[in-house]
Amino acid sequence: MAITIDSARGIFPGTLSAGAVPALTARFNQLSAEDQLAWTWFAFLEMGKTVTVAAPGAANMQFAEGTLNQVKKMTFEEQTQAMCDLANNADAPICRTYATWSPNIKLGFWNQLGEWMEQGAVAPIPAGYKLSANANAVLETLKSLDQGQQITVLRNSVVNMGFDAGKLDSYTRISEPVVAPREMSQRTQVAIEGLDNPTVLSYMDNLNANDFDELIKLFVPDGALQPPFQKPIVGKDAIMRFFREECQNLSLLPERGVAEPAEDGYTQVKVTGKVQTPWFGAAVGMNMAWRFLINPEGKIFFVAIDLLASPKELLNLVR
Repeated sequence: MAITIDSARGIFPGTLSAGAVPALTARFNQLSAEDQLAWTWFAFLEMGKTVTVAAPGAANMQFAEGTLNQVKKMTFEEQTQAMCDLANNADAPICRTYATWSPNIKLGFWNQLGEWMEQGAVAPIPAGYKLSANANAVLETLKSLDQGQQITVLRNSVVNMGFDAGKLDSYTRISEPVVAPREMSQRTQVAIEGLDNPTVLSYMDNLNANDFDELIKLFVPDGALQPPFQKPIVGKDAIMRFFREECQNLSLLPERGVAEPAEDGYTQVKVTGKVQTPWFGAAVGMNMAWRFLINPEGKIFFVAIDLLASPKELLNLVR
C-alpha cells in the first residue's frame, strides 16, 4: 500500500502529546469576551511571576504600530469595546486587520497593550474584578500545566482572536521581516544521542540557523509538516511560509533519537528534546518530539512536531 500523509501521521503512535493544551484552549474559547480578556490579563500576570516575556523588537511590531496608536487614542470605553470585539471575533475594522497578522505580531500587540494597561494608558481590568467560576477554573487548570504548555495555551488564546481570516474575500498576510541566516562561523551543530541520520541533523541545524532556504530543500515537493495540534501543512510553499512566520530564532535542543525501517524503503525517525522560543528565551524549554518519515532518497516526506504531555515523554522512543 502506497505511503500517504494520512498513513505517515500514524508513525510512532505511542507518542503522548499534551492533550491538556487543546482541551484548555477549547474551554477558554467558551468563555465570554469579558472573561477572556480578564483571563488573558490574569494569566500573563501569573506567568510573569516565573517567566519573563521578551519585549518584541521594532521590526516585529512595525505592522501593528498604526493599530496600536489607534487604540491608544481611544477613550477607555472604546478601548474596552475594541478588545471585546477581538475576543468576540467580530466583523469590525480592527478585527479584520488583526486577522491578517502572523502569530508573533498578535503576541506583540497584546504584550504592548498589557504594558499600556499597567501604565494606565489603556483601559485596565476594573479594580476588584473577579473572574467567573468557569474562567477561574480555566486559570487554575493553566497553573497546573508545565511552563511549555502554559505558554502554548496563552499563545492560542490571542492567536485565535480577531475576525476569521477564512471569511475575508482577499488579504495579504502580514509577517515580521525574515531574518538573515546566521553566518557559517556562528552556527553550531546538534548532536542527538542514538541517531546520526544526516537529514534529521540538517533539519535541526538549518532551523537553528534560520536558514530556511536550505531547510526547505530537505523536503519532497509534496511533503508535509504537522505543527502541534494542527492539520498537516502540505507542499513546500506552505511549509516555507510556516517556517518564516513561526520559526524564526527558535532554539532546537534535541536530546535523543531512534531510527527504524518503514515500508517501501522509507525510514521513520523519532527525536525528543526541547525548544526555546524568542518570546520566552532560555527560561522555558518546551518538551517536544519530532516524528519524521524520510524517503529512500533521504528527503523528508512528513514531519510531525508534538508538544509532549510530560518530561517523562522525552525518554519514550519506542514504537
